[in-house]
Amino acid sequence: MSAEELDQEPFSVHEFVERLAWKTMGARARGKTEDFDPMLLHSAFEKMITDLQDKNAKVQKQIDALEAAAHEEEKRHWGRVGELQKTNQSLYTDFQKLDERISYVATKVVHLGDQLEGVNTPRARAVEAQRLMNYLAEFLTEQPLTSPVLTDPFQLQLTADIIQKLHLIALELPVGGKFDRARQKIAEKYDHVEQELIEEFRLAHQETDKRKMKRIAAVLQNFKGYGKCIETFIVENQKNAYTKDKLFEEVVPLCERTWMLITEVFVNPDAVMGKFVQHIFQHKIQGHVSSLLEDRSDPEQYLKNLFDLYTKTNKLAGELGHFKLGADSTFLTKLTRAIFSQHLDKYIQGELRYLQTRCGAILQHYYKSKDHEKRQIPSGGIHELKRDLQARIGNVTKAGPVVENFGGETFLSQEVAINILQETKNAFRRCQVLSYSSDLSTNAVKIFEVLVNHLVMEHIDYAVELGLLGIPIAEPKTEPEIYFFDVVNQANTLFHLFEKQFLDSLIPLVLSSQRHGICLKRKREIREQMEQKIGTGLDRSINAIVGWIRFIFATEQKKTDFKPEEDAPMQMISPACSKVVKSLNVHIKSMRDSLDGQNREVTLTELGKRFHRLVYEHILGFQYNSIGAMLVICDVNEYRKCVKEEMKIPIITQLFERLHALCNLLVVVPENLKVVRSGEQLADLDDSVILNFVQLRADFKSAKISVFLK
Repeated sequence: MSAEELDQEPFSVHEFVERLAWKTMGARARGKTEDFDPMLLHSAFEKMITDLQDKNAKVQKQIDALEAAAHEEEKRHWGRVGELQKTNQSLYTDFQKLDERISYVATKVVHLGDQLEGVNTPRARAVEAQRLMNYLAEFLTEQPLTSPVLTDPFQLQLTADIIQKLHLIALELPVGGKFDRARQKIAEKYDHVEQELIEEFRLAHQETDKRKMKRIAAVLQNFKGYGKCIETFIVENQKNAYTKDKLFEEVVPLCERTWMLITEVFVNPDAVMGKFVQHIFQHKIQGHVSSLLEDRSDPEQYLKNLFDLYTKTNKLAGELGHFKLGADSTFLTKLTRAIFSQHLDKYIQGELRYLQTRCGAILQHYYKSKDHEKRQIPSGGIHELKRDLQARIGNVTKAGPVVENFGGETFLSQEVAINILQETKNAFRRCQVLSYSSDLSTNAVKIFEVLVNHLVMEHIDYAVELGLLGIPIAEPKTEPEIYFFDVVNQANTLFHLFEKQFLDSLIPLVLSSQRHGICLKRKREIREQMEQKIGTGLDRSINAIVGWIRFIFATEQKKTDFKPEEDAPMQMISPACSKVVKSLNVHIKSMRDSLDGQNREVTLTELGKRFHRLVYEHILGFQYNSIGAMLVICDVNEYRKCVKEEMKIPIITQLFERLHALCNLLVVVPENLKVVRSGEQLADLDDSVILNFVQLRADFKSAKISVFLK
């Protein structure tokens, strides 16, 4: 193995040693241990170390030689750098001298130019003055003009320059005498040239000759008729540019094309573009707006057109905002206000008139379709007293007082509510766009009051009031038909729609004003008023249901039901119980179908408590033998089953569980009374309650039951 392998790339010491050992040992490396000769390997390693040392010495000499050559090259390089620095310094000195010489010559040239100008300017002015005096002399005579400059139509622009200067001179001439005629002739020629230039400008525009237009505009800039030139440009540029149905869509492309032309023709493009846009707004857009808004016979269409046109005009103004139209940043806003001001100033009055008329018509159409004429509904303590008196005396029939329930009609319509809400939603949207910022919150509150009056007061509240009138009296003689639960259900639905629009449409318009709190308070008062009336109605409905159950107990339940003869047939439940449960199931189902949320739970709980109290007091009014006690237990069990499966109110179920346990005291043998008394359901009841129940037993005295309770 040679040392040349050290020059190979990449080089690995580990692999190099391994190859050296392998080549030295050869086949003996795989033989037996006895064949291994360490001295042979030692000799090979010593020889290779010697070769490596020789190689190292050789490489070191090469390194020394290269370092010496590098030092020599560095010295030569620094010598060249020094020579270059000296040359650069010499050139910099020469450059400074040359720069000073150029500045000196330039000063001399400027001075010479000033001297020449000082000599030439008075001379040029004198020549120009002499030329103008010659032209003025022609106007001082009575003879026609003869100078080609003043008469040749092909030198119109040169003529314009001369006549403009003569016009300025004429203004300085003394009044009276020979100069009056000259002044008049110059003025006539001035007007004639001005008209000719404008006509030339118009023809150049038609031919799209931008260079000629630019030259004529530059000449006319010094004339009084420069405004007429701009007006001509504006009018010509709008010819055949619009179609009736797409006016707003065509303005922006027209302005973009016109802006490019204006920048090439006029020296003051911003001012010209401003006048161009102003002309569009004051003539085209204002005319279009006036034609659509002049007819106010249809208020709905008028408001729709006003909203649509104002929205499109504002959008157009925003799209034109990137053009340079002058220094006034509110230029487009002022133009828009000028067009619509007469309509915006009286907007809210028209909006409210239309909204009141439209909402009133919706309600009137609905009640007419129901063949119902709205009535004034009395309210307050006197009306309530009259109603109670009618329930007890006087105006009664065999079945009880006459109550008008309109055949179950609730007089609430989701379609009516949606129509009114859609109208007010559109009104809020128009209000946001068409109202001045200072009037926005005030106008929004006015629209809100219209919504409250027609939807809440005239529809929802009116229906609730009718529903209250249709609730049967507290002591009915026939099974009560209670439709008030349907009224509550539909009233809540419509009121939720009202609240949604309150949050979505009104609040964003008044959020940053003081009226935000006023509106929240107003809505809270409306809700509280509605909840109070609904609460009154639900209470009356519960009274009617409980009153009917009381009437059933009074007329259907007999003393002999719970104290029958020993040989009387056994009944599973009493007829009164059957009738009560059947009626109660109907009313509970109606409550569950019509009420939701807290209303349902509170109403069912209240009904359950009153029903429990009624049953409890009813049971206390009888005495029970063993058969009768079994019957009352079956009745109470039926009541318990009804409230558990239909009402599903845990506290009411618990009350009837306890009542059922109390009824068990009527059948248990006297010896076990104390055990039953200490049961889970009765343990925490007062002893007087237990005693009251036990005293209802027919054998209370004969069996000396009081002894077993001590």
